[in-house]
Amino acid sequence: MKQTIYMLLSGASANQLLVPVIRFITPCKNHTIKKLLLIFWELIDKQDPTVRSTLLLICNALLRDLNYPNEYVRGSTLRFLCKLNDQELLQPLIEAVRANFENRHSYVKRNAVLAIYSIVKDFPHLIPDAGEMVLEAFHKESDPSCKRNMFIMLFAHSRDKMIEYLHSVLDQVENFGEMIQLIIIEMIRKIVRVRPGERGKYLRCVFTLLSSHSPAVQYEAAHTLASLSEAPTAIKAVASAYINLLVKEADNNVKMIVLDRLLELKKRHLKVLQKLAMDVLRALASPNMQIRSKVLNLALELVTPTNIQEVMLLFKKEMNRTQVEGFEDANEYRRLLVKAIHGCAVKFPDVAHDVVHVLMDFIGDDDENSSTDIVEFVREVVQTYPTTRDPVLGKLTQALDQIKSSKVYRSALWILGEYCDSAANIESTVDGLKVILGELPLTTEVSANASSTESASATASASASAAAPVAYSGPRVLADGTYATSTALETTTETTSVASLRKSALPPLRHLLVINKDFFLASVLSTTLSKLTLRYKSLLSSEGSTSVYLKLHAWSLLCLTSILRFMESQSLGELDEDSYERVCLCFNLLALEDDKDKAQDIYLNASRQSFAQYLSQVQEQKLHNSTEAKDQEEVLAQFDDLIKVRQLKPQKGAAKTDIEGEDDESDLNRATGHVDKEDYTEKLSRIVQLTGFSDPIYAEADINVRQYDVTLDITIFNQTKDTLQNLCLELATLGDLKLVERPQNFTIGPYSKKSIKSHVKVSSTETGVIFGSIVYDTGAATEKSVILNEIRIDVLDYISPAYTDDTNFRKMWSEFEWENKVIVHTSMTDLNEYLAHIQKSTNMNCLTPSSSLRGDCGFLSANLHARSVFGEDALANVSIEQGANGKISGTVKIRSKTQGIAVSLGKKVEACSSPSW
Repeated sequence: MKQTIYMLLSGASANQLLVPVIRFITPCKNHTIKKLLLIFWELIDKQDPTVRSTLLLICNALLRDLNYPNEYVRGSTLRFLCKLNDQELLQPLIEAVRANFENRHSYVKRNAVLAIYSIVKDFPHLIPDAGEMVLEAFHKESDPSCKRNMFIMLFAHSRDKMIEYLHSVLDQVENFGEMIQLIIIEMIRKIVRVRPGERGKYLRCVFTLLSSHSPAVQYEAAHTLASLSEAPTAIKAVASAYINLLVKEADNNVKMIVLDRLLELKKRHLKVLQKLAMDVLRALASPNMQIRSKVLNLALELVTPTNIQEVMLLFKKEMNRTQVEGFEDANEYRRLLVKAIHGCAVKFPDVAHDVVHVLMDFIGDDDENSSTDIVEFVREVVQTYPTTRDPVLGKLTQALDQIKSSKVYRSALWILGEYCDSAANIESTVDGLKVILGELPLTTEVSANASSTESASATASASASAAAPVAYSGPRVLADGTYATSTALETTTETTSVASLRKSALPPLRHLLVINKDFFLASVLSTTLSKLTLRYKSLLSSEGSTSVYLKLHAWSLLCLTSILRFMESQSLGELDEDSYERVCLCFNLLALEDDKDKAQDIYLNASRQSFAQYLSQVQEQKLHNSTEAKDQEEVLAQFDDLIKVRQLKPQKGAAKTDIEGEDDESDLNRATGHVDKEDYTEKLSRIVQLTGFSDPIYAEADINVRQYDVTLDITIFNQTKDTLQNLCLELATLGDLKLVERPQNFTIGPYSKKSIKSHVKVSSTETGVIFGSIVYDTGAATEKSVILNEIRIDVLDYISPAYTDDTNFRKMWSEFEWENKVIVHTSMTDLNEYLAHIQKSTNMNCLTPSSSLRGDCGFLSANLHARSVFGEDALANVSIEQGANGKISGTVKIRSKTQGIAVSLGKKVEACSSPSW
């Protein structure tokens, strides 16, 4: 039976097995066999006249099962009757169904109610007194499941009576069980849709159900109340119910659904939700990072000047909570909080000063990404809000010894060199640099003056233990032949542990320069010292001291000299030539006495102007993206739209200005994909030829891709004068594609055609292949086949352009393990034109600002991003240059978490990078 059911599910016919099943399996009393038998009767094609006449033979077997002693068999058989639509087969079973309706067992009774409902819906004359019978039993029934099914049946059969009953029990609904409450909420929605004037009668009932003990009832009541009333009181109650579910429910799927509902509510009632911003933030207690991220994004849109202080205080507490040992996903959560605080500071500048000091306590975090976000926020604050510079720079100078990352050091040094505008700030910054750099020259040794007392004592104790004398004694033979004992003291040299201890005792910046040999950081330090020295010199006429300037100038030159000597002492392969040239440039700028006005202007002014321009471009890009998102939002209705009356709509010749109405018919059309007809040329572009014109069978397929599945509408033409019997379309898939059902066999006459639909499920973004053959029989009883051309499912049908910031792009780029590197060889001569062609061919979005791509410098580098319908991210980096002959060459690197999308996009890039382009 199981094999037969599998065969039916795959599309095969089992009509020839009906009689053997009726003869040998129907009499079986095994409960498992009876269950499989009901599934078999459900799956066979009961519209076939031959099958319908044969099914009459099972009437006695069904009657016997309806009177079977076991309640499970009775209930299963009654449930099967709900799927029968044959009056001739149902009529002999009516009395047995009525008898089961009186059964005391709830499983039998509730399925009997559904069977009566199904029979009365199609053939009301078979049970003419069904409404009265069920209504009488409804008032006496105590089982919730039976009462629920009766409620559904009576609401469809005797709606007026059930509405009267509902009006009589509206004050008692809160005492009903969960199942009855849910069905009452559903009925209220249906009643209000038909009778909008009675909406006010049910508001109090729905309000009462918001405080139900069942989360499902709370959710449905909130959803119903939001559709019944737009009053601020009702919306506030709905939002409070959603937030209560968000905080108390443990299931993360429920939390995500509730958050989606809150986001929808926010679009229409933003001001009401803004008063509940602090309640929404209670959901941050969830350990799931996806929920935390969504909650923070929602809360940022609800922040107002009245609650900003409370929100920022909560963010500060959450930041401190991430420092607790054992906190789950502390680094990632801290990054989310930093971004949220950053967003609040941009939106409300008054809080930036208070927040930046709290964030700088975490600038020495072990997570480099979190520390980078903090220092970038500090950089933006000191540029945007000049009044906060002095305290922020002082705090940053104090935090220099806590920084552990070279990347964070580079940003911090740039901030100090660029925004220290007063003599006092410059002097305090230089003092801080001396502490984290240590004594010059740059070596791995730690002097007593440079190291702290603890480090020195630790090193001394380690050295003392390493240099402790080791006694050696043994017999020695003297010159006169007598024996004597000799003792020797040996001191060992510095051990590896002492050396590592000394290295760990180095100041943090010195450790990165000397031990890690970070020459890029050395060049940034050199630039910072040059800026500080030049700016202090420009302040001599107002507030600077000549003696302090001379000391600063001398120490800066000594530091640059030490850096240069250390870099020159390295091997040729380790030295970074670009960094070395930058350090030499800084040294010449301070040491030489010739005209340096232009260079000083570049160092002291151009860099800050460039950063200010960069911030303005970022803001413009964000504004542009938000504007595009608003433009892409679907407009539900315009004020001058036509009012549609479906009953008056003509069936043919409708005007082109007609707009689909929001009714049940249009909902069904959209759900089944039957929307307005598309252009015929678009349909032709999707048709794929599967066989040749000279083949006995010509086949072509119309490929329609809908998000998670692919529909193949295959048309088959019989080009012979013979009748083709048992024609079967055999399909197979390659990749992450799955054939949903196997097409059934059929017979096609001479010179006729047949349309077959087949559905394929897609589970990932990967170029899939569908292949197969058509097998058929001729009159000579010989089986023949025609091989089909393969159908390739394009990856571009599943990916769309997406946007992300630079930090997330770099993080994903380092995490993604699959990379596809494509060499560019094309005849195109314009770099920007080729980049636009890559974007169009791969359906990716360019993250690099357009201002950075302007000009004609002979090379171009840009980052691209796309996201699939399955949530998979695809990244690309385009690095190309224009050669002397004008042709473009370079590479396109594609990275993703899965192999399929990287390979598929790589093939697209290769196709558009061929020499023909």
